[in-house]
Amino acid sequence: MNTRRSGVLLHPTSLPSPYGIGDLGDAAIDFLDFLAEAEQGLWQILPLGNPGYGDSPYQCYSAFAGNPLLIDPEWLVEQGLLSHGELPIPSWGRSRDVEYTRCRNWKAKLLRTASARLAAEASGPLWSDFEEFYTREGWWLHDYALFMTLKDLHEGRSWNEWPPELRAHEQEALEETNERHQPQILFHKFCQFAFYTQWELIRKAARDRDIRILGDMPIFVSFDSADVWGWSDFFRVNGSWQPEVVAGVPPDYFSETGQLWGNPLYDWEAMASDSFWWWRSRFQQLMRQADVIRVDHFRGFEACWEIPGDAPTAETGRWIKVPGRELFQELQQSLPDLRLIAEDLGLITKEVKALREEFRLPGMKVLQFAFFGDSGNPFLPHNYEQHCVAYTGTHDNNTMLGFMDELDDPKAKRRMFEYLGIHQAKELPWAAVKAVWASTAEWALAPMQDLLELGTTARMNLPGTVGNNWRWRLGARFPRKRLAERLKNLGRCYGRNQLQD
Repeated sequence: MNTRRSGVLLHPTSLPSPYGIGDLGDAAIDFLDFLAEAEQGLWQILPLGNPGYGDSPYQCYSAFAGNPLLIDPEWLVEQGLLSHGELPIPSWGRSRDVEYTRCRNWKAKLLRTASARLAAEASGPLWSDFEEFYTREGWWLHDYALFMTLKDLHEGRSWNEWPPELRAHEQEALEETNERHQPQILFHKFCQFAFYTQWELIRKAARDRDIRILGDMPIFVSFDSADVWGWSDFFRVNGSWQPEVVAGVPPDYFSETGQLWGNPLYDWEAMASDSFWWWRSRFQQLMRQADVIRVDHFRGFEACWEIPGDAPTAETGRWIKVPGRELFQELQQSLPDLRLIAEDLGLITKEVKALREEFRLPGMKVLQFAFFGDSGNPFLPHNYEQHCVAYTGTHDNNTMLGFMDELDDPKAKRRMFEYLGIHQAKELPWAAVKAVWASTAEWALAPMQDLLELGTTARMNLPGTVGNNWRWRLGARFPRKRLAERLKNLGRCYGRNQLQD
């Protein structure tokens, strides 16, 4: 890190677009221009994977594939794969929230047409680029494309509900699928080519503006994923193709039965047997997406809560040790340019802290956690160590105004008003931003919703719920000039801007 920076947390799905969901087109470049105008040096995003259950970017069909919903349809026209007449603006395209089912069906139709046209020509610069991409990425991409094709053929059912020979990843069955369903397989490969080609343009635009992209890596992967299906030996999966043990967290103040996430746990012995090849490959892929990677649930690299696969709740779990130290030593040697941030929120033991400190990973500070207890609360800005990343809130928090509205602790609310020096609720969002920007934390970030002073309806995710998350969208007419000026002035005041007088 080594320099004071500030920036904005905004997932690309939230960018303005006439096509129902944010994408990697002009709006993404425009957002980078906004950050540059505001002299901000950081853009934080959520995982870029292809979301499965609940449309969550933390439950994806692959740890390596990108999200086809983020593909800019206008790029398809620019490449000659669609005509302008084939790209109508849908009537629901500017709806306030992302409507995932509509977006998925509408965009898949466009992408299938584009994929078929590219395959029909099988020549020219774009085809050469596709072949080069596949040569480089085929080691994971072919299995992923087979997996997604088989899901389509089995009406979206989880891979462990497929016929036995497909569940077992038998070569003969896969070769038959490959021969019979080439157009469908090519479609999924094409989607990844389009995604990564467009994302590289975003990365270059960010570099040109001296803006660092902060990515995000969920520690666990979805059971219904190409990773668990194709590399089942790396996961605790039993002979009946069910997870032997799953991830979660134990009972605590927030939940009497704990949280049952359901992700399969890793077979760490198998992972370590080849010097953590899968992890090295995963981080290397993420380095193509971002300059710095936030590691979600970092404490799970020291010990994780192991729950029996058939348990109804997380209560019957137990803590088991994980060879995180050995993993990070291997990553340090094989990927010396890897830059990580540890999401070290929640119950953090001295062992977890020691692991983070041994590898000099900055941790996270979230202001919303600061107003409970006394002046020694580590989330209060005056207690921050320099080597950390500070936030008003994250994607899992309510907005600052929403947080205040649901706060039923009068002492905490009074402490918050006194600490931030405010007298009215409407002052809270920018007072919180100012406190985080003024702190000693090397990097400071705020969700776009807090900069826009929005309430609970703009919340991105409510943990433990499914069906109404990840949907918030930024309006095309947000007060850009005023917001950029305010951020620029605040950053200059606290020495966080890219361009200092």
